[in-house]
Amino acid sequence: MNQPRACILIVDDEEAILETMAFTFEDDYDVLTATSARQALQILADRSPIAAVITDQRMPEMTGVEFLARVYEQHPNTTRIILTGYADGDAMVRAINEGHVYAYVTKPWEPEELKQLVHRAVELHRLRVQNDLLVEDLQRANVFLAAAIDEIPIGALVIDASGTVRATNRPGREYLGLREDPSGQPLEKVLGADALREVRDVSRRLGVGVCDDARGAAPTYEELDVVTAGVSLRLRVAVRTLSEPGQGTLGRVILMREISHEPLRRHFEDILQEIRSNDGGLRPRLEQALQELEEFATKVRQSGITSAGMAELSERISQTRTAIEHWLAVDEALAREGYPDARLLVERMRIASSRWPLPEGIPERVRLLGERVEAYYESGENPGQHIL
Repeated sequence: MNQPRACILIVDDEEAILETMAFTFEDDYDVLTATSARQALQILADRSPIAAVITDQRMPEMTGVEFLARVYEQHPNTTRIILTGYADGDAMVRAINEGHVYAYVTKPWEPEELKQLVHRAVELHRLRVQNDLLVEDLQRANVFLAAAIDEIPIGALVIDASGTVRATNRPGREYLGLREDPSGQPLEKVLGADALREVRDVSRRLGVGVCDDARGAAPTYEELDVVTAGVSLRLRVAVRTLSEPGQGTLGRVILMREISHEPLRRHFEDILQEIRSNDGGLRPRLEQALQELEEFATKVRQSGITSAGMAELSERISQTRTAIEHWLAVDEALAREGYPDARLLVERMRIASSRWPLPEGIPERVRLLGERVEAYYESGENPGQHIL
């Protein structure tokens, strides 16, 4: 696909020069002309983007240098060229400093040389525009990347080889109680608060601030407790080295996984396994488990921790309680009621099975309860006794 022709603007108060210049470039570019700087600024505003502007230095109302200074402010990507028929050294210096000119051309000029100059100026504009698009794409990608990293349930603090924090994600800031982005600050300052002293010490033991040759047999991770906004968290801290072939160590990443829920989770899973493997009467164990799970739920609520791990544990506890409550209610209905609602019993068993967190580990007594419910639903005969 052919690219659209670049547009250039020629500014001179002499009509004859404008005609000559337009004739010189009309085969290669879309040529616009203006007889004053004010008119040229309006054209730039209306017809942007314009790849290059060529202006005479000596014009009424506004000099070429003053005009190009305005162009630089309003259209920085437009390449600027100034023409003069006078050996004015001061004007040249001002044009470079204020107008950021690409080239300073004295009259009379050689047409072919000027065409080559303008060709390079237009190409420079194309590269500038392309670079801006790449930077914009990169910034947009960084926004999406930052948003995605913020959703990862692991805190991360990235430090370069000099010990300066280069990036951190939302969980990392929350775990450390950092209200603002610490990027650009020394790690020692970021972790300087007394409440973070143990985090700082653990990071050092894990290798932050130590060259690779001196690390020795550093541990892979350590666990510690930190208090953030009055909430006690338990973190598992690890350090990973950032390196590139031929570049050596670029820095390190401090990784923080919130594991406050793990002791409760392990106890919770022990309860599930006890229920699953129970060989005798299951009902007393289920009633005891309901009480234990209620205590678990209270501990989770009172912890004040809103991490993904704690939220998941809370949901599993809630679902397990629902399953056990339905099993006990169905078992009680079969034992106490002569003709309980069979459809209701089937539905309660279905709900319980969907909530039980071990779908492949339904207790044997619960399986028998389900069979008894199905038989009652089909025959209408209820033996009137507990199954669990």
